[in-house]
Amino acid sequence: MIKKSMGLLALSVVLMTTSCKKESAADKITADDEAAIAIQNSLRTVFPKIKFDKLVHDFGVINEGDVVKTTFMVTNEGTVDLIISDAKGSCGCTVPEPPNGPIKPGTSAPILVSFDSKGKPGAQMKTVTLVTNTETGMETLEIKANVTPKDGILTTKK
Repeated sequence: MIKKSMGLLALSVVLMTTSCKKESAADKITADDEAAIAIQNSLRTVFPKIKFDKLVHDFGVINEGDVVKTTFMVTNEGTVDLIISDAKGSCGCTVPEPPNGPIKPGTSAPILVSFDSKGKPGAQMKTVTLVTNTETGMETLEIKANVTPKDGILTTKK
């Protein structure tokens, strides 16, 4: 009985060690897989490269009710057209105006952003989110202001 059990155990060990050949992930890659990986890697370089003159604009101290504007310059440092398909402010008081058409490689275009401080006293920080055809697909700009309330409006000398 013991001989029979030992024989079965030995047979099981032999079968397990010979039938379970270890394969690494690299062994499973075919020529088609390698071609697909090469195409995917080459597509990564097809995106436009976006650069801004600034990512944040601080309006400083402004009076409640003032509508202030700033311009962010965007440059396409890539080799294909840069497209800004959508631009949204974080609230209705922040309105971005992106370029209408594509930004060609090597060129720049303005993004005008206005901020209406009516009903917004105190420290303000708003964002503008751009939907683009860059690798990340999204870019964010920021504006800041310290809004003096109506009852304490700053006066400017002329």
